[in-house]
Order: sequence, then C-alpha cells, then structure tokens
Amino acid sequence: MADTSTHIYALALGSNRPLSARRTPARLLDEAAALIRQQMRVIAVAPTIATPPMGPSSRLYANSALLVESPLPPPALLALLQSIEHRLGRRRHRRWGARSVDIDIILWSGGTWASRLLTIPHSAFRQRAFVLTPLVAIAPRWRDPLSGLTVRHLHARLQKHTRRG
Repeated sequence: MADTSTHIYALALGSNRPLSARRTPARLLDEAAALIRQQMRVIAVAPTIATPPMGPSSRLYANSALLVESPLPPPALLALLQSIEHRLGRRRHRRWGARSVDIDIILWSGGTWASRLLTIPHSAFRQRAFVLTPLVAIAPRWRDPLSGLTVRHLHARLQKHTRRG
C-alpha cells in the first residue's frame, strides 16, 4: 500500500543578491514562495525581514519562513527546493557567499532526519535570529525535537543571550 501521508515542514528563506534592479532579494523570496506554492500547499508565510549578513558577505539579507504541507519525504523535498533555488539563479560557489536565494528545511513533522545530505532539524537554527524571528511569527509553538523547546522559547532565549552578549 502506498504512503499517502503528508508532512508539515518549516522552511527558512534568505536572499542577499539581487538578480536585477527589479528582482531584489525581497522580491526573489516572493518568487521562491510562489514556485513552492505551485508544488505544495503553503500553510503560512512569515513577513520578510532585513538582517545583517553572516560571514564575509557585506550585503543585507532578506529573510522569511514558510510552513508547507507536502507528501514528499525530506530528501525529495530537498531536491525540489534545490531545483527552485537553481531556477532563481542560485549557484553554489562558496560557503557564506552572496546568494540569490537560499531555502533550508528547518523542521518537519516527522521529528528528526539525518542523512549525508540533510539533517533536520537544521543544525544551526537555534543560534540564528534570521531564522527564528520569521519562524516565531508563523510557528511559535512548534517544538524542537532535540531540545523540546518551542520556537518561541528558542527565540526568547536567543534574544536574551544577544542582549547580554
């Protein structure tokens, strides 16, 4: 019997390299969301925020998050999201480099996933305000399967640490 179940995924979206004057990072996130919507049900879209870059890039990022429902298992969803990134001009040159669009799987309703190409939950999401801030707007009660803490709690903890730091 075929598996007809669906999964809920929390996706983080980011961009800091415009493709043209009209295809700004924020607009590229809208394009990514539209392409994702063609492939699966989008449950919620977080507001887009501007964030400072990590690493050597000097360009501000546009960041957002989506909750989606899909029958695809994590590896198949990753392949689909990477094809959308490629379609929107993403070229994987160097770590921390400027990118037209980056779509990461942060959490999924199946709990944890670990393979050579994909780890869920995303290994660094707990320390990244640019992921947690949009995510708390659309999934504040989602629990991290490793820590047991909600996204809201992780976000508050990070904010407190940032203010002290």
